[in-house]
Amino acid sequence: MKTVASHLANFLAARNSSRREFAVFLRFLLLQSVVVLAYAVVFHWLMEREGQTHSWFTGVYWTLTVMTTLGFGDITFHSDAGRIFSVVVLISGVFMLLIVMPFVFVRAVYEPWVEQRNRARMKSVRHVPDHVRNHVLIASNDPIAFALVRRLELAGVPAWIIEPDEEIALRLRDAGLPVIAGDMEDVDTYDAAHVQHARLVFANSRDQENSNIVLTVRERNPTVPIVALVESEESIDVLELSGASHVLPLTRQLGEHLANRVNAGLTHANVIGHVHGLQLAEFPVAGSPFEGKAIRDLALREELGLSVVGVWRNGRLMPARPDFPLSPSCVPVVIGTPAQVAELDEVLVIYNANPHPVIVLGGGKVGRAAARALRERGVQVHMVEKSPSFATRADGLVDKLIVGDAADRDVLEEAGIAQAPSILLTTHDDAMNIYLTVYCRRLNPNARILTRVTHERNIEAIQRAGADFVLSYASLGVHSVLAIVQQRELVVLGEGVDLFHIPTPRILAGRTIIEADIGARTGLNVIALQQGGETVALPAADTRLEAGTTLIAVGAADDRERFREAFGRDT
Repeated sequence: MKTVASHLANFLAARNSSRREFAVFLRFLLLQSVVVLAYAVVFHWLMEREGQTHSWFTGVYWTLTVMTTLGFGDITFHSDAGRIFSVVVLISGVFMLLIVMPFVFVRAVYEPWVEQRNRARMKSVRHVPDHVRNHVLIASNDPIAFALVRRLELAGVPAWIIEPDEEIALRLRDAGLPVIAGDMEDVDTYDAAHVQHARLVFANSRDQENSNIVLTVRERNPTVPIVALVESEESIDVLELSGASHVLPLTRQLGEHLANRVNAGLTHANVIGHVHGLQLAEFPVAGSPFEGKAIRDLALREELGLSVVGVWRNGRLMPARPDFPLSPSCVPVVIGTPAQVAELDEVLVIYNANPHPVIVLGGGKVGRAAARALRERGVQVHMVEKSPSFATRADGLVDKLIVGDAADRDVLEEAGIAQAPSILLTTHDDAMNIYLTVYCRRLNPNARILTRVTHERNIEAIQRAGADFVLSYASLGVHSVLAIVQQRELVVLGEGVDLFHIPTPRILAGRTIIEADIGARTGLNVIALQQGGETVALPAADTRLEAGTTLIAVGAADDRERFREAFGRDT
């Protein structure tokens, strides 16, 4: 911690203007000292006229107590001349010490010091530290950036956000976020960010700006991988021609991921991701022989070789305890080989035939992408869209298009909500999606409700409202970029749930899984182990962990942080 003396030394040594401003303050102090001494001389002269004798220091003491309005009252004049002099000293003290001095101090000392301090802090956010290597550069400050920085930190990958506004950059730095101030389209910014040593650049602005970002980065580093977001499908080719390594049409992908989790037609297992040759899949239990059973009674491992890694219930992924009862709204998540998942499909295909259409509420980009993906699967789709212009764009993508307000019961009944197996809420308004979730749940308690969410703060509210599955644009973006950084396949389990690849910490090497007690201590659920190119799904409790083994675990970011606190940083 710096001392007052060191701060003052730095302040005086900083700039000539700072020294000049400080000299003004010193001159004022000199003037104040002269006034105090002059008043002390007059004090002695008047006191001698009244027959009182005091020391010279007493004169200075009396002057200061009167000028500062303390007025102890231990030394007083008895004559009118003395009292008049006391009033003059008091008024001048109020003016000089209580009005002029604070103003001079602020203008000549405090403001220049703050300005110098801010300049020093600004300098610290204009470049990435020289020792940083193999880092990720995020070109824009948006909701994806904040979540991605934290997720990369948990994966041991440094990341820096580029922010053009220096004041905002300072506030973000003070909040603990790694930020560099600069123009996202300026080559000097990327020089200061050490793009030549970067692991990846993430262009997450608008399409036109992303194209310029890609070209700018390529000027300094022709080989660094660049991931670019795209809003318009027509811009994909432009960004690829500009030099982007990966182009992510997240809006379209969000609709496709929501559509992939829909229950419609015959019951089947939806494959939601791949983990080192194994498949993660989920299936509804409503109307199947698994409904009402505990997980231990499913016998999936004994008969099919599949292992249950968790169960979706009320929008949350619950741990797969052996005694966990499967209600009609539950959706278990299993892991196994593609052949084992195919066998599960053969078991499920004869159950819960629901020929009724899926309802998509909202005809924007996400809604149209979801409808297109469902139609490719042969699922009938009814769409409700309030805006006639959006409805025109959706014409031909769906089996039935209803132009009207989704909050109108008559409109929903016309769409067939009473018999719909699944309902997709794709509007960009979280408040509307929460309202529609409650409304649709009341009109059809058995439907699977899937919804997008824009702001992370609304996730719990929409889950409480009755949503069975929630996915946000930011979450999908984080998962997509992270998969590219870690060079693995994209796995999107759901909002607030991540798949972590964790090297076995030294403290756990040699212990069995049950001895490590990872689930109870951290909340993470170890679903597989990877060692020497082999992956073992849901290892037995007596499996011994070895150095070099990678734990593949499911949980939240907070669970991953607890793991790091409990067992130290990864080897």
